[in-house]
Amino acid sequence: MSLSEQQINQIVIDTIRSMRKDSEQKESEKLTSDFMRLELEPVIEEKSNWLCNTIDEAVASAKAGQRILSEMTLDQRDKLIYSMRRAAMDNVRYLSELAYNETGYGSIEHKIQKNTLAIEKTPGIEDLSATAITGDFGLTMVELAPYGVIGAITPSTNPTSTIINNSISMIAAGNSVVYNSHPGANKCSVETMRVLNEAIVAAGGPATLICSVKQPTAESGQELMDHKDVALLTVTGGEGIVKVAMRSGKKVIAAGPGNPPVIVDDTAILNQAARDIVDGASFENNILCVAEKEVFVYDNVADRLMSEMENNGAYKISDDDIDKIVRTVLIQKNGDYYSNKNYIGKPAGFILRESGVSFSADPRLIIAEVDEDHPFVKVEMLMPVLAIVRVKDNNIRTAVKMALKAEADCKHSAVIHSQDVSNLSLAARVLNTSIFVKNAPSYAGLGFGGEGFTTLSIATPTGEGLTSARSFTRQRRCVMYGNFRIV
Repeated sequence: MSLSEQQINQIVIDTIRSMRKDSEQKESEKLTSDFMRLELEPVIEEKSNWLCNTIDEAVASAKAGQRILSEMTLDQRDKLIYSMRRAAMDNVRYLSELAYNETGYGSIEHKIQKNTLAIEKTPGIEDLSATAITGDFGLTMVELAPYGVIGAITPSTNPTSTIINNSISMIAAGNSVVYNSHPGANKCSVETMRVLNEAIVAAGGPATLICSVKQPTAESGQELMDHKDVALLTVTGGEGIVKVAMRSGKKVIAAGPGNPPVIVDDTAILNQAARDIVDGASFENNILCVAEKEVFVYDNVADRLMSEMENNGAYKISDDDIDKIVRTVLIQKNGDYYSNKNYIGKPAGFILRESGVSFSADPRLIIAEVDEDHPFVKVEMLMPVLAIVRVKDNNIRTAVKMALKAEADCKHSAVIHSQDVSNLSLAARVLNTSIFVKNAPSYAGLGFGGEGFTTLSIATPTGEGLTSARSFTRQRRCVMYGNFRIV
């Protein structure tokens, strides 16, 4: 049977449509498969040149990436930052779930809030401002230049949010970064780097601005700190790693430990103070370094404050129960107490059950009335157990003295609830912390429910305070002599 030209054309069209439909179905199945894989496990590209076997390889890759970045305009750099923010936001729940599942710290919903804060409120290139000085001798310009390759040590408590925050700040400043993440949070850390790197490439940037080794260790961290091509170190962690970094001979931005005290005087609005303290101390089960760690409250309002805290989800334990919890969550060595790592970042209910303490409902926070020398006051426990200490003479100077002793000269963070301006001022001046919060939860100091930008690296030992893009720059001066004034 012969076919007309029109019939032949129709057969060709139908065949093409069928082939296209099959192709689209296969692509759809592939996308679905990829999506399911993304939901179930991190997508780590083994052959990627940003994820390396050795520190030498990682630093070399980061150095090459930074060289390309240095040739890009500020506008192009801004587009990279925008793309990083968008990609991180698209994956914010996924990354939060990864961090929770890997570390067991805090809660998924709080991690989403913390990651979102880092995405939205970490400054970009707008943080870099030049200065011009004119006079009889001409014009001097001071600009903020990148260091080059930064070596960064990140914690297990805030892994994804710290990497998002640090990466935006460092790249906005024109640097690349090699991370040595905490081994206990490596999977979620590497996956965060992948998401950010892919966003950079999608916006036209180099593929190796954020680098890492596949298996970070204490040894690889030391190699990173000692590497000749690493110009600056940023360390977010405990006292031990900060001390090691400070011995490297390099410029160090160190975000060390804190033990933030809270003062509540008898002018405080107690229901608000109680709500704010419980909100701050229970957020992420107290693993934030800025979180309330002990409360010094005037004796004449202490009972009312604790009652209001119970109304806001806190659970007050008895003296006998205090001893049980001490034995569970603290370890004693050579007369000093340390947190039992099995309970860091765990929920209050879990800690109570493990300690054999009966309780009702689902408490957000455990509160314990103790004296000022109790280990609950002296140890940064990083868990939802909050010491309450009475200020027997109801005197602000006594309260500040007790708070200063508990803060142990970390110069990190402190909080006060008061309506007395002189008390607010005295406490702020004497405690001398990088973050001082008045009449709000501690996390307001990070811009979460408070004004200002955010950071997850609060450099108290080295003095930079809340770090941003400008913290990761060095000043360069250009002097032009002669007739450059216009007035």
